[in-house]
Amino acid sequence: MQGNGKSAPKPDTLNEQVGVLVRREIEARILGPMIDAFADAFGRERVLEIVRSTVVEIARSQGRAMRMSGDDNDLEAFAGTMEAWKRGGALETDTLVSTGDVFDFNVTRCRYAEMYREIGMEELGSILSCARDYALIEGFNESVALARTRTIMEGASHCDFRYGLRAPVDLEA
Repeated sequence: MQGNGKSAPKPDTLNEQVGVLVRREIEARILGPMIDAFADAFGRERVLEIVRSTVVEIARSQGRAMRMSGDDNDLEAFAGTMEAWKRGGALETDTLVSTGDVFDFNVTRCRYAEMYREIGMEELGSILSCARDYALIEGFNESVALARTRTIMEGASHCDFRYGLRAPVDLEA
């Protein structure tokens, strides 16, 4: 419940209503000027650090909510959640492997990156969108690791997402 006595909408419900791409644009258009104002008052580096850590914690919480709303939290279940981010052609992807233990894909077109560039907020794109990826999967399943070496947001030809189960830790070694 929010302070006004009304329940906040579930993140998946909001994403279904407006789509994640539109949601990110609305967020950026509101947050961008606020971030700039706070940066002028308190220093850009520190403000961006706070924004990044806040966005990461939000993503981790969203990952936990995704886990709790489904029957399973393996990588096949996670792959099934991708439609929300892809809705309306927001992402074009090429799936390489999709099993319960591995989910590898490339993003070949990212309208999120295009949108941030179009509205003049390219710097914030990696913070408001890309920074979420590692924390989201951590919240969804702590046994899964993400490796990503490039993003379109940073100028690469594609984003390489490689999800896999972490090696078990041998506590006796």
